[in-house]
Amino acid sequence: MAKAKKPEARAETRLFGTDGVRGVANLDPMTPEIALKIGQAAVVVAAGGLKHAPRVLIGKDTRLSGYMIETALASGICSVGGNVLLCGPIPTPAVAHLTTSMRADLGIVISASHNPFQDNGIKIFGRDGFKLADELEARIEGIVRGTIQLPPRKTGPGIGQAFKVDDARGRYVAFAKNTFPRAISLEGLRLVVDAAHGAAYRVAPAVFSELGATVKSIGVQPDGVNINEGVGALHPDKVRAEVVKASAQMGIALDGDADRVILVDERGQVVDGDSVLAMCALEMAETGLLKKSTVVATVMSNLGLERALAQRKIRLVRTAVGDRHVVDAMRKGGFNLGGEQSGHLVFLDHASTGDGIVAALQVLALMIRKEKPLSELAAAAMVRVPQVLESVVLPRRRPIEEMKKLQTAMRSVSKSLGRKGRILVRWSGTEAKLRVMIEGENEAAIGRHAESLVAAARQDFGVRA
Repeated sequence: MAKAKKPEARAETRLFGTDGVRGVANLDPMTPEIALKIGQAAVVVAAGGLKHAPRVLIGKDTRLSGYMIETALASGICSVGGNVLLCGPIPTPAVAHLTTSMRADLGIVISASHNPFQDNGIKIFGRDGFKLADELEARIEGIVRGTIQLPPRKTGPGIGQAFKVDDARGRYVAFAKNTFPRAISLEGLRLVVDAAHGAAYRVAPAVFSELGATVKSIGVQPDGVNINEGVGALHPDKVRAEVVKASAQMGIALDGDADRVILVDERGQVVDGDSVLAMCALEMAETGLLKKSTVVATVMSNLGLERALAQRKIRLVRTAVGDRHVVDAMRKGGFNLGGEQSGHLVFLDHASTGDGIVAALQVLALMIRKEKPLSELAAAAMVRVPQVLESVVLPRRRPIEEMKKLQTAMRSVSKSLGRKGRILVRWSGTEAKLRVMIEGENEAAIGRHAESLVAAARQDFGVRA
């Protein structure tokens, strides 16, 4: 009888991605057991060695699974002597702000951002309000995976406690309002605010209405399962329709944790992160507030943004996809404006991370100062180069430089585009999905080019359409 083969050891995937830990709630890695260990490890790694009991602030979005993950995290934190400050549903940028303003030693957000409700995630901020460095995340992961030993748990009076922060929302509302110039107000403006049934469902309408605007609120009835469902930054058609119906001056569509925003102008047209960066960069440069005449954006930002900035002698620094990479480049370079096409917008003079509400306020201030509608400001700031995005799911990930058919096709397309376009081909960060982005002067032509690259990628794997 033949010997049974030993099962192959499954290679463990990295726990922390580009934006914390994320996955289907109650399945690895988003189980309460792992959340408990993350709570323990975070305190030991990032807040250890303090003379006082570490204080860890926890906020969450409106997902049903948030209760489960919050309880597990708090238990882990208390078991190693940390005290927990429970803030309830508040935006991710609110956690970043409150961590510093309340002098907590760590801030933890329970959210899967724009993902569907069945997912959840954990991201951690240091006491400076910035996301933890890679090396600290690696040490936390080591403790969670058991490769680094956890110190003995506390007993008796050494066990931590959990406290509810009753005024967390009010503290953040006050902070956000203070990023708006005191000399002006939003009186006379009609706004449509879409909170995506997420973390900002209470704070977002409050910020804009307290500054004087007349606010029509949508996406403000979370039930634990409807976050991001047909509303918010991922689905701007709802807010577009409401803007036109209400004859509003602007629509503001947030995602589930309100760290990004998509705007809608008075005509119902979408204004994405690239347009916001262009508008704000030009204004900040004009007033001497744009540090080092530089903007940071990702490789996905439209070529039109780069050209518009170059015309004004403003440099564009590109990073890998992800607001974490944007913020890292901003901090290292000493820059104060950056973001993503998707709506993560970082104004480092005001906030340490992407903040959809703060970003919308900066654009509103610009509209009032210039006395111009959003449509006019966006059109004057940049001319968008036609862009086509395609993706294809393949059997497995493989280095792009080893995909010969694809490489040949890319050289051909690049030659065809010349200096009037650009190609970006990359793997998704979470699955075996190849993403193709092409920009060029002729939309029909770049569409055909994108299809040819997808077809070539399939050929490399012997996969038919």
